[in-house]
Amino acid sequence: MSGAILVVEDEAAVQELISVNLQHAGYRVLRAGNVSEAETLVNEERPDLVLLDWVLPKIPGATFARQLRGDHRTKDIPIILISGRASEQDKVAALEGGADDYVTKPFSPRELLARVKAVMRRCSPQLTDDVVSVAGLRLDPAAHRVTVGGNEIDLWALEFRMLHFFMTHPDRVFSRAKLLDEIWGDHVFVEERTVDVHIRRLREALAPSGHSALIETVRGTGYRFRRGLP
Repeated sequence: MSGAILVVEDEAAVQELISVNLQHAGYRVLRAGNVSEAETLVNEERPDLVLLDWVLPKIPGATFARQLRGDHRTKDIPIILISGRASEQDKVAALEGGADDYVTKPFSPRELLARVKAVMRRCSPQLTDDVVSVAGLRLDPAAHRVTVGGNEIDLWALEFRMLHFFMTHPDRVFSRAKLLDEIWGDHVFVEERTVDVHIRRLREALAPSGHSALIETVRGTGYRFRRGLP
């Protein structure tokens, strides 16, 4: 369940190397050669991760990282900063400036891909193929299967994505607007009550196994997924 990665790199050869390897790994790649191009792409589509070169024309990558962190819409996007600077001071500055990881040049494509997967697993677990289990409910993203005690639960694609998101973010309350952004996409315009319809369908699918109680309605706020059955 790989996501979209924005690669912001002004060196064409490096951008190509990174992009091709990410595509081979199953990611969808957006490319920008400077911050202005990156801003346009981010406005059109919220990426799931940003690979950002420190040294860019006109506006440094570190400045763009702070800009992303200061915007409510993009503040949670994982950022990996790439730089030829290898000093501890530079790494600390990058991490304190909002980067989730720091990769120094030169790097191997294999190392970079491992870093991307690690950050995705930590920051966006719903975009990985890791099997998730909660209270006997088991979700396998790669096989697109949900089972309880070996018995399969049939879900439509959207309810499957919703359940995967919930199971990878237990005990957190999400508003309907946030669920729309995370599951439908932030540029898909549907009414918030649509969330309630799909929550009801998901609960109906989980009811026979007794797992519908994992989804709690938080009055006036949204929904929460419990770590265990009440």
